[in-house]
Amino acid sequence: MKSKGSFKLVFVLVLLLLSCGCMFMANNIQRDKGSVKISDGVLHTEAGDLTYKLYQPKSATETNKAPAVLLLHGYQNDHETCAAYSMELSRRGYVVLALDEYGHGTSKAGLLNRGYVNHKVTVNYGNDSEADGTYTKIGGVNRYKLMMNFSNLSFFNDHYSKDEEGNAITDSSCGGIEAYRFLSELPYVDNTKMALSGHSMGTWSSWSVAAAYSGTPIEPVATVLQCGELFRNSVYDPSIHFNNVLLLQAKYDEFSYFRDYQRIVSDALLKTPLRYEFLQTTADKAAWDTTFGNFSDGSARRMELLYTNHRLTTHNAHGLAVAMEWIDQATGHVSSLAYNDQNAMTKEYLTLAAMLLVLLAMFPLMSFLLDTGMFASIVQPLPHEWNLKKGGAFWRGALITILIAGFSFPFMTQLGHGLLPLPEGIFRMTVGNGFVSWYGFLILVMVITNIISAVSRRKKGQRKDTRETGLGSMDVNEHIDWLLFAKSLLLALCMTGMVYVVNWIYSLVFDLDLRFIWPFFRPFTGIRALQFLVYLPIFAVFYIMNNSKIFATFRTQSTYVSGPLGFMGDWGKNFFLMAGGVLIITLIEYIPFFMNISPGADLLFGSTFGGPFMSLLILFVPQVLFFSLIGTVCYRKTHSVYTGALVIAILACWIVTGGSSFL
Repeated sequence: MKSKGSFKLVFVLVLLLLSCGCMFMANNIQRDKGSVKISDGVLHTEAGDLTYKLYQPKSATETNKAPAVLLLHGYQNDHETCAAYSMELSRRGYVVLALDEYGHGTSKAGLLNRGYVNHKVTVNYGNDSEADGTYTKIGGVNRYKLMMNFSNLSFFNDHYSKDEEGNAITDSSCGGIEAYRFLSELPYVDNTKMALSGHSMGTWSSWSVAAAYSGTPIEPVATVLQCGELFRNSVYDPSIHFNNVLLLQAKYDEFSYFRDYQRIVSDALLKTPLRYEFLQTTADKAAWDTTFGNFSDGSARRMELLYTNHRLTTHNAHGLAVAMEWIDQATGHVSSLAYNDQNAMTKEYLTLAAMLLVLLAMFPLMSFLLDTGMFASIVQPLPHEWNLKKGGAFWRGALITILIAGFSFPFMTQLGHGLLPLPEGIFRMTVGNGFVSWYGFLILVMVITNIISAVSRRKKGQRKDTRETGLGSMDVNEHIDWLLFAKSLLLALCMTGMVYVVNWIYSLVFDLDLRFIWPFFRPFTGIRALQFLVYLPIFAVFYIMNNSKIFATFRTQSTYVSGPLGFMGDWGKNFFLMAGGVLIITLIEYIPFFMNISPGADLLFGSTFGGPFMSLLILFVPQVLFFSLIGTVCYRKTHSVYTGALVIAILACWIVTGGSSFL
C-alpha cells in the first residue's frame, strides 16, 4: 500500500515538474531569451487602479529611446490576450504596454466606469436615424445599457454620448487614455513614434485614445484595429483626425457590428459609403489588402481580410505580420526580424501543455488521497445493473436532455447577460450572469423532472435509492448523504487547491498563468475571490444535479466495464450528454457561416442572440470535453457524483470569475 501511495505522489510530482518545464520555456520565449525585460505595474486613476504588463527591450534606454505601442484587449479578455502582439513587437525593439482595461484582469476599476446612456443604435454610428427606428430609447438594468453602448464612444457628439437623464459615455477608452499618457512619459520611449492596437472592445478603446490625443505632440502615428467597427465622420468633431489606420477584418466575425450588420463579410462591403469613405477612395476602387493614402501625412488606410474568426484574430500570424509592417512604416522603425518570424504561438502551446499537465495531476492526487483513512469512505460500490438506461429509453432521455440544454443556451445566456434583474452590486460578473441564468433554467428543468420521476416511482410502489443517482451511500441510501458530500467537498478542494497554488507560483515566478490564448485560470484578486464565493453555490448545485443525471442515472453497460474500453465508452457517453446540446448549437452557428450564408444564430434567432455567447462556444466545448473527463474519472473511481461535480464546479466558476469582466 505504501509503495502504491508513493508511486502516486511521484506521478503527481512528475506531472508538475513537466508543467513547470513548459512554463520555464514559455517564459524564456516571452522574454525573447532575456533581451526583453517584463514588469507589472499599477496606474492609479480616478476610476480606480488599473494594472498593466510592460515589455521593455534592453535596447531601449534614455539615450536610445524606442518607439512604443499600447495594446488594448477585447471583452472578457485581459492583457495576456495581447501576448502575441506584445512579444513580437517587443522583440523587434518596441516598448509595449498591455493594459487590463476597466472590469478586466487585475484592475480594480469596474466596467461601469465606461459609462452608458438610455439610447442605442442598431446600425453603425452615422448610418442611424430616429425616423427609421435605428436610433431608439432603451431601459432596463445598468449593465444592459452599458452593453448596448459598447460601440458608443465618449468623443462622439452629445446626441450619442449623453442623454437627458444625465448619463454619459464617460471613458470609452476603458482607461486607455491614462495608459497612453503613462507610456509616453517613460524615459526610454520616443513619444513622437507611438502607436496603438486593440482587439474587439479594445478597438473602440483605441479609437477613443487616438481621438483624445489627436493634434497633440504625442498623437498616435498609427492605429491597428483587430476586428473593429467603422463609423461615419459625421458622428464626431471634424477637428479630430486619425493617423494611418489599419483594419484587420475577420472573414468569419461572429459579431454583427464588426461586419456592418451584414450576414457575411464579402466584397459587397467594399461598395458601402462606410467602407470606401474609410479607405478615402471611391466604391469602384475600394479593395481588400491594399493600402490607400500616405503614411507621411497620416492618411494611410487599409483593410486586410483574414480568413479566421473573431476570437482567433489576436493570434492570426498573417494579421500580426501585416500589423507589424504597418506600425514600422508609420513610425519609421526598421525591424531586424522578418515579419513572418513569429514564436508567439509556441508560447501559447507551452502554457496550454502546462495547464493540462497540472489538471491531470489532480487524478493521481485524488487516487492517493482516496487511499487514506480520511477519504477512503468516499469510494462506494456501484449500484446494481438492473436499472440501466438501455435502447430507446436511453436515447429518448439523452436527446431530450441535450436539446433542452442546447436550444436554451443562446436565449438564457443572453437574458442573464443583459436583462435578468440580478442585484448588480452582488452579481458583478457579466458573462457569469449569463451562465447563472442558463444554469438556473436547467436546474429548474431538472427539479421538475425529478419530481415527476419521484411521483411515478411512488405510484409503482418503488423504493427511493439515492445510490442510483450518485447522491447516497451504502449507509445512507434513501436521501442525500451529507457526510459523503462534506468529505467529497474537502477532496475537491484539495485537488483544485493544488492547481491554484501551482498557478499562483507560476504567476509570481514566470509572470504567466495557466491558459491558452484566453483567460482560464488566474490568481484571484480580492474582488474576484468574493465573486467566486457568490457564484460557486449556483455552479455547485447545477453540476451536482447535472452529474447525477448524466453519470449516475444515465449509467450504461460501459460503466461496469473495467479498462480502457470501458473508460472510453463511458467518457464518450458522458461527453455526448454534457456537450451534445452546445455541439448542436455550434454546428447551427458555424456551418451556414462557413458556407457564406450567415451565422446560424443571426439567421434563426436574430443578431440579438449572436455575439458573445455564440463566439464563446469555441472555448466552452473544449472545456466541457475536459469537464466530462474529470467527471468520468471521478465517478468510476468513487461511484458517487460529488467529487467530480464539485471539482468541475470549482474550475468552471474559477474560469468565469477569475478571468472575465466585472461591473
